Amino acid sequence: MNVLIVGPSWVGDMVMAQTLFVCLKQRHPDCAIDVLAPEWSRPILERMPEVRQALSFPLGHGVLDIATRRKVGRGLRGQYDQAILLPNSLKSALVPFFARIPLRTGWKGEMRYGLLNDLRKLDKQRYPLMIERFMALAFEAGAELPKPYPSPRLRIGPASREAALARFGLSLDRPVLALCPGAEFGESKRWPAEHFAAVAEGKIREGWQVWLFGSKNDHPVGEAIRERLIPGLREEALNLAGETSLAEAIDLLSCAASVVSNDSGLMHVAAALQRPLVAVYGSTSPAFTPPLAEQVEVVRLGLECSPCFDRTCRFGHNNCMRELKPQAVAQALERLGPQTVEG
Repeated sequence: MNVLIVGPSWVGDMVMAQTLFVCLKQRHPDCAIDVLAPEWSRPILERMPEVRQALSFPLGHGVLDIATRRKVGRGLRGQYDQAILLPNSLKSALVPFFARIPLRTGWKGEMRYGLLNDLRKLDKQRYPLMIERFMALAFEAGAELPKPYPSPRLRIGPASREAALARFGLSLDRPVLALCPGAEFGESKRWPAEHFAAVAEGKIREGWQVWLFGSKNDHPVGEAIRERLIPGLREEALNLAGETSLAEAIDLLSCAASVVSNDSGLMHVAAALQRPLVAVYGSTSPAFTPPLAEQVEVVRLGLECSPCFDRTCRFGHNNCMRELKPQAVAQALERLGPQTVEG
């Protein structure tokens, strides 16, 4: 049985999609799983043992381009028994349709009648978690999901991790606190730079080193965190945001003794790497996409106005993040304790 997964377009969603892959392998141990997804997701998929291969999709998020989708679909004809679609868009259903894959499974979305022949109606009360909505597509409609649920687990190769350490001249002679201060969704999900800096200062004074992760868009906030540290401490914080590839970021995050992150894609990566993780929530909620790991502390204020899921604070104060003080996160780190990095 060969299965084509049409993957999601966000880092965190792609990490959580591994729960579907695990369920498919549990049901059909000999099945081959290929994932059609943006090229940026390859480093994530290559670290999932359930995936046979990542197929790079040439179009960007939101681009229709029916001719290209038809060409890609025709190139996949005769290769798959089933397609499972994780996005709910009409666009995502075109390639499996053009590929003439016999069974095309997905949730009812944007006018996909005819494009999908195994169209499911989502009961959000029954499946409140995103991973439940992913996992359910591995089973017949209405089936009970087996528990306990699987958690994402990214597999790290020692050689690639050593190469990443060598490229940036990094040493593991002291424990690493990884900070992930970005959030592509919007400013409302970002804990203030001064709060990250206060946590960083505390750990550096304890003898730790600090590595900052994120995209090139997060490099400025990484610098803002470093600038809030006094000389002598600032040198112990390295801003890797925008400097690493995603593959290098994953491998280097696996070296962290502890991680502090906003609700972001890297939060889910850290959880899948089984790093002790403090997840900071404000405008969003862990009730839908929580970090899936055992050593996790979720820190949030739970104000009356949150979760709002707005990209920017509608009231302009961002109190759900601003009033969440560094001490709460520092105490959560202490409760978790650092974890030894495996060789």
